[in-house]
Amino acid sequence: MASIFNRRRHLLQTAHDELLARPNQPEALGNGIFDRYRHPILTAAHAPLAWRYDLSPATNPYLMERIGVNAVLNAGAIKWQGKYVVVARVEGADRKSFFAVAESPNGIDHFQFWERPITMPETDEPDTNVYDMRLVAHEDGWVYGLFCTERRDPSAPEADQSAALAKCGIARTKDLITWERLADLTTGSAQQRNVVLHPEFVDGQYALYTRPQDGFIDAGKGGGIGFGLSQSIENATVMQEVIVDNKQYHTISELKNGLGPAPIKTEQGWLHLAHGVRNTAAGLRYVLYMFMTDLHDLTRITHKPAGYFLAPDGEERVGDVSNVTFGNGWIADEDGRVFIYYASSDTRMHVATSTIEQLLDYVVNTPEDGLRSAASVQNINALIDRNLAVPAPMVSELVANAASPNGL
Repeated sequence: MASIFNRRRHLLQTAHDELLARPNQPEALGNGIFDRYRHPILTAAHAPLAWRYDLSPATNPYLMERIGVNAVLNAGAIKWQGKYVVVARVEGADRKSFFAVAESPNGIDHFQFWERPITMPETDEPDTNVYDMRLVAHEDGWVYGLFCTERRDPSAPEADQSAALAKCGIARTKDLITWERLADLTTGSAQQRNVVLHPEFVDGQYALYTRPQDGFIDAGKGGGIGFGLSQSIENATVMQEVIVDNKQYHTISELKNGLGPAPIKTEQGWLHLAHGVRNTAAGLRYVLYMFMTDLHDLTRITHKPAGYFLAPDGEERVGDVSNVTFGNGWIADEDGRVFIYYASSDTRMHVATSTIEQLLDYVVNTPEDGLRSAASVQNINALIDRNLAVPAPMVSELVANAASPNGL
């Protein structure tokens, strides 16, 4: 029996160590906006062995997995003490999610979970499930985590065990280890998901991006990315929500949309990453898109490229909830590099990298959605006309440069 245990322990530890040490390389060429990477940065297999296995041969002679981990997804992100840190949603085999911190020295590989998951305090009304934390270092000196807290709908009949209520939970920390739980956000909407705290005060108040909705899944007459102010964060209350970005027929966000991470401040405006949802014959499709708001009027969109910024590709399309990309964390480094953390199909975490300069170019210079097929063709024809006006020698130089040793 001891030989069975020891052999399995050796094989498990070796496989886990190799996974954590695996280097990540960018995929070839890309789209010029961002670089995807070959491997996910976090999966269920990245969960520490001590979280999943009883490592005592006396009580677990066959070294069985005692606590299963199903998925790692939807992580908030922050640069912390020189490390690239994500707070991931870890979903157990029991379908309960919890938060756990993982760090990397370079933001693209060698991610490793901290020793213990986050022990998140509960309110007087205990959460059934918590997930999808947005992290923000606020100018008040605290790091805040805003997340979805889910509880069963008490008004639902006993026969319906799927009806749920979603609210925004709020917690804050100074070390990412010990968290102070604050009161859940109060709004005038029936349910709230995908709430994000703006990193700066607005008119001396806390500013929040919301996603009002009528039901747990369906936005109903609600939906869109909202914006509101609260005088307090300890008892955050937003009773007036201004819709910044609405749902729109026959677009990537015709069913619902919500903000991802807190926006990035640039000289030209606030860069936003959001998700849009539409229905298909195969089910819901989640993609990521971007827009920019005015530096001073956070409710005014100044630029919004048509279509999606990032969608599931290849094996990213397959998972527990297929055809989904979801992003609620990014890090803008001091040198202008941006690390975009996104989950695929509610199963695993990935990273894509870009720069502030590239993202601004994309958001400002990509045509907006004309909302008609004819308008899409007009945009293509306008691009063709500009390309036809490019002098032939310039094209030749591009070909020559591409063939040179320094070319791509």
